[in-house]
Amino acid sequence: MKINSSSEYFGEQLYLESGRILEGYTLAYESYGVLNKDKSNAIVVFHALTGSQHAAGKYEGDSKAGWWDPLIGDDKALDTQKYFVICVNVLGSCFGSSGPTSQTKKGATPLRLKFPVITISDMVNAQMSLFKRLGIAKAYAVIGGSLGGMQALCVGVEYPEFTDRVIMLASTSATSPWTISYNKLAMEGIIKDSRFKDGNYKKEDFEELPLNGFAIGRMAGHISFLSPDSMNKKFGRNYVETDGLYELFGRFQIERYMEYNGYNFAKRFDPLSYIYIIKAMNIFDASRNYDSLSDSLKNIKAKMTLISFRGDMLFMPSEMEIIRDTIKDLGRGEKVEYHCVDSSYGHDAFLVEYDKFDFYIKKAIE
Repeated sequence: MKINSSSEYFGEQLYLESGRILEGYTLAYESYGVLNKDKSNAIVVFHALTGSQHAAGKYEGDSKAGWWDPLIGDDKALDTQKYFVICVNVLGSCFGSSGPTSQTKKGATPLRLKFPVITISDMVNAQMSLFKRLGIAKAYAVIGGSLGGMQALCVGVEYPEFTDRVIMLASTSATSPWTISYNKLAMEGIIKDSRFKDGNYKKEDFEELPLNGFAIGRMAGHISFLSPDSMNKKFGRNYVETDGLYELFGRFQIERYMEYNGYNFAKRFDPLSYIYIIKAMNIFDASRNYDSLSDSLKNIKAKMTLISFRGDMLFMPSEMEIIRDTIKDLGRGEKVEYHCVDSSYGHDAFLVEYDKFDFYIKKAIE
């Protein structure tokens, strides 16, 4: 499967939900498969909080494939022999699209903390400009997990003619206080670290020694991506073999795992991008510009497939059930199907336990 990597610059103004204006922006994206003659076989994949446009395949020299590689490719759930699969890096991220540490207008200085707050709707609006430029007037389906699921729902509500199929995994219609509290730990860790310098750091500052506050905040967030059961199964009470049990800073295996994930992540992801994207996640509420969630969801014309995971502590199954029940209360029960996957892995199950849900995606696509 060939990976097509590209980016597009948009010189026009992007009017944001906040009332501010983004004076030009770039969107980086990847695509897999071939867009057919009438451009009707496009499947849009939306990535999660720390994801990127690299959803599948391997770059030359890479040992690790894209984040949803088991689902995207020839003869896979999103079959690239039939469909043109496209994934766009969201505004605010740090993998090629415009964000706080990149140029928004060619030749301009990065805006850093002056970069405007971006919402899920803003991310989707920008992507719609890209799809229009590519000639994709209607997608065969849109799909996403977590933050990607928020984008998929946003398409269904705000662009009801764009697709006839919306697939959401491990997501919600409004971010809960529980999830916001985890994000707060990460934001505080970043902005209170002296090396953050009010956002005026250099990109290379954290290549060798990551921002400590960011790493610690990420560790806290990572707890919410797993579950007590998955931690017990993966680590138990096993101790690091080279550490002494009665050494004050001796570590259990789970502690070493948290250190590894926190500090390595803080080396590869931009801290400013992180706080902008978690802000977008925090303020997401599909009913915000409507009288109620019912008033919002009644705009949806697409058939919805909702997939939650029993062990998800970040976006709990009950949150997806609210979407299902609201659509049913509108008298559109035939328009929604809901599956709660029996998983104890945690929130990240949608990135790991593919064999437990890929057939639901195949069914929805077919």
